[in-house]
Amino acid sequence: MCTGIRFTDSNGSMYFGRNLDWTQGYGERVVVTPPAAQAPAAFERSGDLDAKHAHAVIGMGIIAEGVPLYFDCGNDAGLAVAGLNFPQSARYAADPASVVAGDSEQEAGPSTSSKRRVGAVGADRGSNPINVAAYEFPFWVARNFATLDDAREALGRVTVVAKPVSPQLPVANLHWMIGDATGSVVVECLEGGLRVWENDVDVLTNEPDFGWHRQNLRNYLMLSGAEPEAAMWDRARLAPFGSGMGLQGMPGDYSGPARFVKAAFVNSHYPVQDTEGANVTRLFRTLASVAVPMGAAQMPDGSFEITLYTSCFAAASLTYYHATYSDPQIRAYRLAAYDLGGTEPFVAQAA
Repeated sequence: MCTGIRFTDSNGSMYFGRNLDWTQGYGERVVVTPPAAQAPAAFERSGDLDAKHAHAVIGMGIIAEGVPLYFDCGNDAGLAVAGLNFPQSARYAADPASVVAGDSEQEAGPSTSSKRRVGAVGADRGSNPINVAAYEFPFWVARNFATLDDAREALGRVTVVAKPVSPQLPVANLHWMIGDATGSVVVECLEGGLRVWENDVDVLTNEPDFGWHRQNLRNYLMLSGAEPEAAMWDRARLAPFGSGMGLQGMPGDYSGPARFVKAAFVNSHYPVQDTEGANVTRLFRTLASVAVPMGAAQMPDGSFEITLYTSCFAAASLTYYHATYSDPQIRAYRLAAYDLGGTEPFVAQAA
């Protein structure tokens, strides 16, 4: 289970964050990858940026086989991406797509529809197909693109391949949320193909697919943060007990559908804030409304899912914030505080 959100402040600057919910951690730490890092790619890709033009990346993850495996991250241009669990519906390609001789790159451009189906999983993607292993998808996005529009354009040629980084780390079934100051999209590899959804509610959780979640919100359009008016039942006047009763019917469990509804409501109704401190508080408070406590979500083996950490990427200051289940103190990692001249990803210390 996981929940991701995005919003902008009064100046139009983006804040992007997530809860990571699971039964155990993986030794994840805040990782910084300099532009010149020699992280090996899963496939040969001629379009990847070189060391002089690639973006610096900061976020939560682990380093395996010299590759930064980001759970979520942001880059020096203010673009952010997060991977969330999608265990039932994710369908990756078994093999990379191949180049079709004679095709022009222009012919492989993406659709401009608000719901883009940009090619079948595992199908040929036209000229210069972009093969990306699922494990490297967040890093590939953050390293190579400055804007959401740039990422959208490239996704028209992407095939996500079920290739593990090592035999010890199996492929995780995920879908992804990508955002910048202009908005966000959800990327899903479904049975019928890779699909890019325009995310007008700036929220993502888990199963089912994003299209289902977006339609399901219509079941809750009567929710309101306002105190309801008193009602007359014949001669009886029924007054509300107090504020908050406009949210009667809000789902309160920790399933993906319930968390999506609650996070979408809180995220959209939270008053716009001005300062970075107030907006970091907004993000952590919003995600706290769907955070999973010990004992509420038991797995078949008897273990419990909990919110292992909450993170926030502030695009204006390029600062990554996070707090953990056992240590709720929010720590800050400012990208500018680190030496970005190296050639290897490294674990960062709080600034």
